[in-house]
Amino acid sequence: MAKPTSGDIDLYQAPSGASEAGEWLWNRPEGEARATLILAHGAGAPMDSPFMNAMAELLAAQGLAVVRFEFPYMAQRRLDGGRRPPNPQARLLEEWRAVYAAVRQQVAGALAIGGKSMGGRMASLLADELGVDALVCLGYPFYAAGKPEKPRVAHLAELRTPTFIVQGERDALGNKETVVQYALSKQIQVLWLAAADHDLKPLKSSGFSHEQHLQSAAEHIVRFLG
Repeated sequence: MAKPTSGDIDLYQAPSGASEAGEWLWNRPEGEARATLILAHGAGAPMDSPFMNAMAELLAAQGLAVVRFEFPYMAQRRLDGGRRPPNPQARLLEEWRAVYAAVRQQVAGALAIGGKSMGGRMASLLADELGVDALVCLGYPFYAAGKPEKPRVAHLAELRTPTFIVQGERDALGNKETVVQYALSKQIQVLWLAAADHDLKPLKSSGFSHEQHLQSAAEHIVRFLG
């Protein structure tokens, strides 16, 4: 596992039976946390990718506790270095349920779930079932790359959980021109980041930096979670 870059980060051994991944990263703010967010990784990068590290650190710096875990396929990749596709959806959801239940036992205050891309989409499928306090998605995969004609948004129309989505205007898995036409639940708020891609990285010509967009995303998430 890569060494955490900075801040108050614990390498936490998951409770027995709670998760196949075994270890979590837990970013803790100074003082009492305003809320806790369980943040799942996307399909291709681990829980300690540069993107995930940066977002967790920015959120913790503003008072949120952030818990990160890995789905079984990614945990196995860390052990043997082999690339493999994500587990079937049912297995990903099973892992999410186990992690949420374990964290809920340890956190008394507000507890939100979410994630980057696939991790956020899996969280969105469980948010109402689990009765979480909020849902936060970073770069939501509204459709597969190159297939905007096949949106994956049916459940988002009926979502009851307060939801905040941070999306790049030119995200290849959900650009603004396409997504604004969807009939989404009134519980969903979308923050559009100018000229940004699926990793919230803007075009240089936009006048914004990646760091500025990540900072803006963190500030809006903290305000949303209260």
